Amino acid sequence: MGIAVLAVMAIGVALMLTRVLPTAFALGLLAVVIALLSGASLVGKENSVTAVLQNGSALLASTMIAVLLGSWLGTLMSETGIAATLVRKIVEFGGERPAVVALGVYAVAVLCGSITGSAPAAMLAGVVGIPAMIAVGVPPVVAGGTVLMGLATGLPVELIGWQFLSDAVDLPLEQVRAFQLKVFPIALVVGVAYVLVEVRRRGARHAWAVRAAKAPDKRARRGDAPWYALVAPLLPIVLALGFELPIVPSLLAGVVFALLTTTRPGRLGETAMRSLYRAFDVAAPPLVLFVAIGMLLSAVRLPGAVAALDPVVSAVSPSGPVLFVVVFALLVPLCLYRGPLNVYGLGAGIAGVLAGGGVYPVPAVLGLMSSYGQVLCVSDPTSTQTVWSAQYAGVRPEKVMASTLPYTWVMAVGVLTLTSVLFLA
Repeated sequence: MGIAVLAVMAIGVALMLTRVLPTAFALGLLAVVIALLSGASLVGKENSVTAVLQNGSALLASTMIAVLLGSWLGTLMSETGIAATLVRKIVEFGGERPAVVALGVYAVAVLCGSITGSAPAAMLAGVVGIPAMIAVGVPPVVAGGTVLMGLATGLPVELIGWQFLSDAVDLPLEQVRAFQLKVFPIALVVGVAYVLVEVRRRGARHAWAVRAAKAPDKRARRGDAPWYALVAPLLPIVLALGFELPIVPSLLAGVVFALLTTTRPGRLGETAMRSLYRAFDVAAPPLVLFVAIGMLLSAVRLPGAVAALDPVVSAVSPSGPVLFVVVFALLVPLCLYRGPLNVYGLGAGIAGVLAGGGVYPVPAVLGLMSSYGQVLCVSDPTSTQTVWSAQYAGVRPEKVMASTLPYTWVMAVGVLTLTSVLFLA
């Protein structure tokens, strides 16, 4: 039976890779088929409709609420000029020094990545930041990669990411937060190295060749947000880390602060509702995906699925801390192109099998998901943030992948090593 379930998963990967079915639809279909193969009936008390479709669709409800609030705060940062102001201030400070400007935009991308993920975060930092970097001579492929590396650095402190990992592996949020804070320095060192090495290695283009892409100058400052509003992206992180406030209130506090510091009292209601409606548009794709991932997690956690998959997965999983790092480091490319280790796809189901079957300690599965998430965030040419950043910089997503993958691979190996030392040694 375990072989049959794995065969179904392989078919699901093929459907996603060939784009015959959207990822969310393929994962939902997989969930139902796995549940049926695991012995769940279509009718009766313990049926697959209740176990997978009903309970599974709400399994990641906390994550979905966090996604919506993060999208709302991101929308406000875009509408009120908070993100653009941060980038413009950095460009003014950096002047004509490519490395300084790139590091500044990278820092803004870290902040945006800590609030919301995917393409919206890339847009917040990149709409002004990418043209600004190109204007001072940063090669376009490095400009796009810099924004993406910033998102990856912000990912370990992204409140939405904490909630997703907590729900996906059924681990207390406090443990997820503690581990992700240890991942942050690894991501930061590799991200800064990417900016400094790639800007210098590829060389700066002459300013006369890119003057048309110049970022807005000081005459465009009418849209600047007040200086005290610029702490809005930091506020949720401070509340969640410093005061241990739950994720939803922390994000709500950021939304309220952004509204109050950028909007006239008479327009608060209008701005709040307009940005909330826009946030629903932004959040819709990840919300649908998280519904499907919840169904898949529910299916692989069924007793029949665990019993069928545990012997097979245990037999092929590397044992020992060194093999854990080596084998899963070699498998990093399988998280790209919607592959089987994509943590926002079938990889979440595989993680559920590893955790539910006791193949590895649950915190080790958390580390595995975190390591692959760092690669996926930056180097997957099919992810929305990579496609947007590359196209906005005027290059192909595959070029951005080639530029960033050596660094994100090192990042993944670092996280896998950390996982091995903490939980498997």
